[in-house]
This record gives sequence, C-alpha cells and structure tokens, in this order.
Amino acid sequence: MTGSRRLRLLAVIGPGLLVAATGVGAGDLATAGFAGSELGMAVLWAVVVGAFLKFVLNEGLARWQLATGQTLLEGAVLRLGKAVRWVFLPYLLLWTFFVGSALMSACGVATHAMFPVFDDANQGKLVFGIISSVAGVALVRAGGFKLFEKVMSVCIVVMFVTVIATAILLKPDWIAFFRGLFVPRIPEGGLNWTVALMGGVGGTLTVLCYGYWIREKGRDTVEHLKTCRIDLAVAYGGTALFGLAMIVIASGIEVEGKGAKLIVQLADTLEHSLGKVGRWVFLIGAWAALFSSLLGVWQAVPYIFADFVRLSRDNRHSQGEVDTRSFAYRAYLAAIAGVPMIALLPGVDFSKVQKFYAIIGAWFMPLLAIALLIMNGKAAWVGRENRNRLLTTLILLITLGFFAWTGWMTVAKTVQDLWPK
Repeated sequence: MTGSRRLRLLAVIGPGLLVAATGVGAGDLATAGFAGSELGMAVLWAVVVGAFLKFVLNEGLARWQLATGQTLLEGAVLRLGKAVRWVFLPYLLLWTFFVGSALMSACGVATHAMFPVFDDANQGKLVFGIISSVAGVALVRAGGFKLFEKVMSVCIVVMFVTVIATAILLKPDWIAFFRGLFVPRIPEGGLNWTVALMGGVGGTLTVLCYGYWIREKGRDTVEHLKTCRIDLAVAYGGTALFGLAMIVIASGIEVEGKGAKLIVQLADTLEHSLGKVGRWVFLIGAWAALFSSLLGVWQAVPYIFADFVRLSRDNRHSQGEVDTRSFAYRAYLAAIAGVPMIALLPGVDFSKVQKFYAIIGAWFMPLLAIALLIMNGKAAWVGRENRNRLLTTLILLITLGFFAWTGWMTVAKTVQDLWPK
C-alpha cells in the first residue's frame, strides 16, 4: 500500500477508531476479563453481537447529523422539548465525575504496575492517576485536534497489536475459538456475564463524541454517510477483535479483583506462561487502552458540555464546530481533569464509586435508542431517503429492549450490592 493510499485510509477510519478507543475503558477490559475467566471462549459470539448493536446506534447518530447538520444533542434539545435539558445536564455531570475518577484510577493502577516506585499501591494509584489526568489536559490543549488524533493513533496501534499478539502467543484452542464465535450458547449460570459482555462493548455516552469528530474531519452532508458507515464498521470490528482477544487471554485463568486491579492480576498470571516480556507486552497494551480512553474523554466530553451551553443560551441552531477556546470548553476540561480526583483520596470507598458509575452508565443506551427511533423516524426531519427503514427500526427496537433489560439488571444488582438486606 502506497503512502498516499495509507493516508486516505486513515482519513476514512480515523473518527471511528477514536470513538472505539475512547469507549474501551477499565470496565470493558474488566468485563471481558471476568467473562473469559468464568465462561471461557463459549461466549465470544456475545462480543460480536454487542459491537454490532453499538454500530447500529452510532450509524443512526451519524445519519441524523449528516441529514440535518445538527449533532444528535442539538437535535434532541431543539426538537424533543425542554425536558431533554433537565434530564441531560445532571446525567452529564454525574457521568463525568464517575467516569473521570474511574479512568484516573485505572491509569494510576496500570502505571504503578509497570513502574512500582511506591511501596504503597494506593499512593501509586493516586500519584500516577493525577499525572495521567494532567498529561491528558496538556495533550488536549497543546496541539488541538491534530495532535490529539496522532497521539490516539499511536495508543490505538499499541493497544491492538500488543493485546492481540498476547492472545495469539498463548496458542489458544482454535476449534474452541471458532465454535465460541459462530455457535451462540450461554454456559450454565453465565447469563449475567454474557449480557454484561454484550452491553459493555464500545462505551456509552462517548458515542456522542463521534458527531464532533466527523465535523473536525469536514463530513457535513449525506454524501459522507457511506464513508461514516465504512469508518464505523472498521472501528467496531476492531473493538470486537480487541474484546475477543481479552476473552482468549482470560479464558482458563482464575481471576479476582475489580477494574484495573483485575488487569494487573491478569498480567501477573501471564508471566507464568509468557515470561516477563509477555507480562510487559500485555500491560503496555492495557495501559494504552486505558490512557486512550482517558484522553478521548478529556478531549471530547467538553465538546458536549460547550455545545449544551450554547444551545441553552441562544435556543437556536447555528451549525459549526464547537469553539475549543471558549470558556465553557476550557472550564469543563479543567473540571473533568480535576474534580474526580476527590475519589482517589484515601478514605474514599472507590468500589462504591464504581458501582454508582455502573448505574449512571446503564441507562444511556436505551435513551439513545429511543431518541434515534423518534428523530430518524420522521421523514420531515431527516428526509424520506434518510429515515429509518423497517429493518433498521426493528434492530433499534431489539437494541432498546436489550439495553433496557441490561440497564435494569445492572441497576438492580448495583443497588443490592450497595444496600444489601
């Protein structure tokens, strides 16, 4: 492949890879690790199904934006009534705090595992978590979208190559692999983990970031829809491949712990079969996945807040990129990088923070599916040729039902853990 062709390919698949990498956080890695450990490779098919459902949702988001010139948030605020504002802002603030703290903690734990310069692991998590957050802010502010895209591209290559290479080096049972991939079944007692695996692929609120990133790339008409579909197909195909590799790595290994600590335990266990080099390769890939998620959230979620502030002020549509020099963007970037540090302090029960994060994240996908059913279902809004087809509507209804079910299960389990009888 020539250099010019390679650059054109990267221009096509760039935004999709950004949203996919941003969506792969500590929770996704831990869920895949737990599912692989508990159920083995029998549930590989669930990763593919989960990635496909997220593709459908993100395709609908892109189709709305390219047909109307509005981001999905703009459309929801301006067309679905004032109630959207009152629901969305508290949700965004809570999501930001819990996700920000979880990402800082995960990056801190993973970095300390590679460089254990502190005797106390909690101190290492705190210091390296703060450093990761500050580094994220510096990269976002230093070079704008172009530098952000380059750094993310490096992280994406590292995370995919190292984690997939680790899975291959383990020499898995390929017959069991393809059986788990193409023969759907749920092992006895494995329903909850299978459902969690399907729901955990590819992020939650971060899918909204895709709309801002395709604006940065100049995609603003329905002629770009095919490009976006290719982009998203490659991105979620890569996300599925990453999830499959994580399950292969964890299959046959008994793991305990939660979040990033589980990732470190996996790395320590891999040392027995792959040596210190194998441990380091996996840790580097996991760290790249975690830091790319942090960097993506730090860069894009302030877009969402700044967009919301603009819409709340003038209550009318003015198409164009969000100004990253605006006070709203810079203030929210500072807030997302600083306020969640509270959860890293000694004495804070971080397990409860993670459980509240699970509750907050559980209900975004069903709400997104409802919005797409309504907004993309009206020919007067998106045009007859861009509205949901019958098959798309059916898939969205299935997606709504599935994520509503997983959301309810997540909330019920989390409430039970927090306040047992």
